[in-house]
Amino acid sequence: MFYRINETVPVLRSRFFVAQFQEEGGIFMKDLERRAFPVKVEIRSDDTGPPRLVGYAAVFNTLSEDLGGFREKIKPGAFANSIKTSDIRALWNHNPDFVLGRNKAGTLALEEDERGLRIEIVPPDTTWAKDLVESIRRGDVDQMSFGFRTKKDEWDESDPRNIIRTLVEVELFDVSPVTYPAYPATSIGIRSAKEILEAHSAAQASVKAAEIEAQRNQARVSVLRRKLELLEKF
Repeated sequence: MFYRINETVPVLRSRFFVAQFQEEGGIFMKDLERRAFPVKVEIRSDDTGPPRLVGYAAVFNTLSEDLGGFREKIKPGAFANSIKTSDIRALWNHNPDFVLGRNKAGTLALEEDERGLRIEIVPPDTTWAKDLVESIRRGDVDQMSFGFRTKKDEWDESDPRNIIRTLVEVELFDVSPVTYPAYPATSIGIRSAKEILEAHSAAQASVKAAEIEAQRNQARVSVLRRKLELLEKF
């Protein structure tokens, strides 16, 4: 059975779908989630310009590890709208103090292809960015992560032992080369994943309760109509 949480149930979504709270750079962001993939970020350079960082921040249709009661995959097209409309940054280790690029500035390019979310960054001519490029060149840093907020997802709970969440559409905030990927090996990541599952379960319970109440109301209306019909006969 598939469930979907989307804009058709905005009240339930806003009330229950609270995935993660993080404070970064003095900005408190609600519903922010992070995912990382073991996909190598590479350096591309030629004689015509500065070095570029190229890689994939996300891969489509690939199941994650156990996130704490469910696994997750990303549907092709999940980033399409956000790439067109959002102001997205490339950061170093998700730190807003270290901006590597920005799509509106033309220093960050993002596109979806058949594999996933491909990114290309033109890093700034700063000491810290040059240090990062050297760390990537040496192989010390070789993974990417992305920060997002879920706009639409689907849950497959047909096998309770293998619950699958599919990200259908997300709002993308940033992509980032990282030292330690944010897939939930940490206690914070595991707790956040459990909160996602709990929020989904709570939303479904609320939907079910609303359906039961609607059925009860319909039954009450039917009884009243029947009584009126009987009274009219007399």
